[in-house]
Amino acid sequence: MKIILEKIKIPIKKEIEEFEKQFFNIIKNNITLINQITHYISHRKGKLIRPIFVFLIAKMLGTIQKKTYHTACLIELIHTATLIHDDVIDNSSLRRNSFSINAIWKNKIAVLIGDYLLSKSLLLATNNNYYDILKIICKTVKNMSEGELLQMEKSKNLNITEKIYNKIIYQKTASLIAASCECGARSVNADEKTILKMKKFGIFIGIAFQIKDDLFDYEENDKNFTGKPIGIDLKEKKITLPLIYTIQNASKNDQKYILNYIKNYNEKNRFQIISYVKKYKGLEYATKKMIKFRNNALKILEFYPKGIIKDTLKIMVNFIVERNQ
Repeated sequence: MKIILEKIKIPIKKEIEEFEKQFFNIIKNNITLINQITHYISHRKGKLIRPIFVFLIAKMLGTIQKKTYHTACLIELIHTATLIHDDVIDNSSLRRNSFSINAIWKNKIAVLIGDYLLSKSLLLATNNNYYDILKIICKTVKNMSEGELLQMEKSKNLNITEKIYNKIIYQKTASLIAASCECGARSVNADEKTILKMKKFGIFIGIAFQIKDDLFDYEENDKNFTGKPIGIDLKEKKITLPLIYTIQNASKNDQKYILNYIKNYNEKNRFQIISYVKKYKGLEYATKKMIKFRNNALKILEFYPKGIIKDTLKIMVNFIVERNQ
């Protein structure tokens, strides 16, 4: 998977290198503690999926400029801030196979660092008068917060329908990927029709991305290549698509057992839940939905001329649903 990601970066290699320099310069600070943490963050970089979408879409539609680099930095600042806050909420000690910020510096500092990165993103937009980008970013942060809170609310009663699930994953995950695609188009002054198409493209691939993440939780080994503990969603009673479909299609008797296993979660019960999900083909259903959203994203790309950037975007879309981390 790492080889595929490196292949994807080839047409935008110079842009990614320049982005990484600018990102580090934006987050560094004269305060020693902040500098220690931001240095740790910069050396623990992830797949950079969102900045990659910014640059590929911008390059497909126009000429990459200063605003494009700033847009990629804005998006990654938001993404990094939310991951840090998520680790605090989930009490997670690992992120990308390394210790999380809260595991090393404790929760108070982790929350403040997340806030610091969020403020940096807003300042980057306002200092450069990117009010079109700022409006999208603010709406996206609102969506992400609402999505997480909606999931928490519904998880208490275990009453998430597929319609609610789609709303949750749009808000908490797809909205930021959609913002990456939309803002990438805006950064090179694309027309409004094209910008809306890129936003829709981002929504489709963002939903596919989250369904793929949710499928990881049903693997039967102790850990997958994500570095995320298997079964964490079930442990936190987050009802995702494979389980939603299973509960909806299970017999009344099996429904009672499944809900009881979720309410009284432990490692033994996890395997019981997985066996029911397999029995009612919940994984197959979720995979079909993921592929459908992937295909919808690919259809949008067909409107644009052939070329290495478009081909790379197609590889990127397929990587989202084929990745093992």
